[in-house]
This record gives sequence, C-alpha cells and structure tokens, in this order.
Amino acid sequence: MTISQTVHSLRPLTTFAMTLLAGVIWLGSQRVEASDFDADHWQAFDDASTIVLDHSAFSALLTAIVKPDGAGLHLVDYGSVSTDQRRVLDTYVESLTNSTVTGLNRDEQLAYWINLYNAVTLQVILDHYPVESIRDIGISPGFFTVGPWKALLVTVEGQKLSLDNMEHDILRPQWKTPLIHYGVNCASIGCPNLLPEAYQGANVIAALEKNAAVYINHPRGARVEDGRLIASKIYTWFQEDFGGSDKGVIDHLLKYADPELKKALAGQSSVARFEYDWSLNDRPSN
Repeated sequence: MTISQTVHSLRPLTTFAMTLLAGVIWLGSQRVEASDFDADHWQAFDDASTIVLDHSAFSALLTAIVKPDGAGLHLVDYGSVSTDQRRVLDTYVESLTNSTVTGLNRDEQLAYWINLYNAVTLQVILDHYPVESIRDIGISPGFFTVGPWKALLVTVEGQKLSLDNMEHDILRPQWKTPLIHYGVNCASIGCPNLLPEAYQGANVIAALEKNAAVYINHPRGARVEDGRLIASKIYTWFQEDFGGSDKGVIDHLLKYADPELKKALAGQSSVARFEYDWSLNDRPSN
C-alpha cells in the first residue's frame, strides 16, 4: 500500500475521531453550564408564609385536555390544543418562573415544582408534536443523552433549570418522599397519571397519595400474573426511594393496594419483572 493509499484509508477514522472529540468537548462545555446549579439555594422556605399561588389557569387547561379513559388511565388530547390554550400555558409557566418560590411555605413549594415540571413537559411535547414518545425529543445536551430532561428550559430566581434539576436536584432530595414520582408526569403511558387539575398547596399530599393508589392498582403500576409480581420500572429506577429493595417496593405497594391487589401480593417476596411503556400518553383522534 502506498503512502497516499494509507492516508486515504485512515481519513474516515480521522474524521470519526475528530467528530468524537468535538462531541466530547461540547459535552464538557454543557457540563460546565449545568454545574452552575446551586442546590443549597433551593433549601430556603418560609413556613410562616401565607402566599397562595394562583394555579387556576393551569387547572382549567388540564381539565380541557386531560381525558380519563374510564379504566384508570389519563390521556392528553395534544392535537386539540388551540393557539389560545397554548398562550395560556406559556403565560402560566412565565408566571411561575417570575415567582419567588423560596419565599413560599413547604406545601406551596411542592405544588409549585410539580406544576412547573408538568407544565414545561406539556410545552416540550406541544413544541414537537406529533411525536411517538418523549424519548424521541432529543434536545438534551450531551453526546449520549436522550429525551428533553437535561435541557435547560426555564430560569427561576436567576438559575437555569432542566426537568432533571426540578425532579432529581430539588423535589426528590428536598422532600424525600416516593410520592414525588406520582406527581411529575413524563408524558408516557407507563407514567402515573397527569391529573385533570393543578396541584394546590392546601391538598398536595392528599392528591399525590390518591394518584399513587390509582397507579398502583392499575396493571401498569403493579399486577400479579401466574403467581409472579410484575411492576413498573419506576420501582427499580428509583428503588432507593421505595425502601431500597424488592421488599421495600412491595411494602409500598401494599400501603396503597386495594383488597384485590393486596390479596394477590400476599406471599410475594420479590418482583419478577419490571415494565414501562414509553409511548406518548396521547388521546387518539376521533
């Protein structure tokens, strides 16, 4: 092989190496930006605060577009969202991002973050609709990332935040309750329901517990088939939030199980299989 032939044969490899290097450099730059997140900032709250944020516009929108299927699953009529409704959604998100969340009491903060997460997720889906799955919306920075969860989408109190920041850096570590997973909605069939109303500080825990019971007693949450327990992948992805073991997961399921499921769970000591459906929670057009 001549020198020119050797150089020619190495050119694709060189191109690939340069592309990979560029991707690593870009990924590194995104990590620097993400490192600006200040977790300590979001620990502040004012339990004496009597401020109640207005979530009525979001509630009205959710009531209009979230449609229960009659069998425990809530679907979203993304295709019917009008220009005016989209404007309502955007205005609502803007109102939340302009609020001083650290000046609220803990229950108001919890409702705030769950509503903001769900409203921004709706924005993301509508920006890319029609789409088969939220995982197909590849706007997150990074060479190997999927979905929109790491994209910096909103700014609150001067900090740029992603959906992951809201869920994993604020909600989960600050409240330390598995109920968080029944509030934030990832726009998928496998996810706990998006409620047809906004969360309110006055009843946020009760609403989360009700949604937990609905999810757990639906087949996509937990079911026993041929004597084997099948559960949502939420319980393995975040097992540390559910007791850190299969036994902890089962104890959690039993807490919200109806009599039929509770009977089926009797004697179960492990989860045989975890499942999750990433299909968009879209309401089929009539």
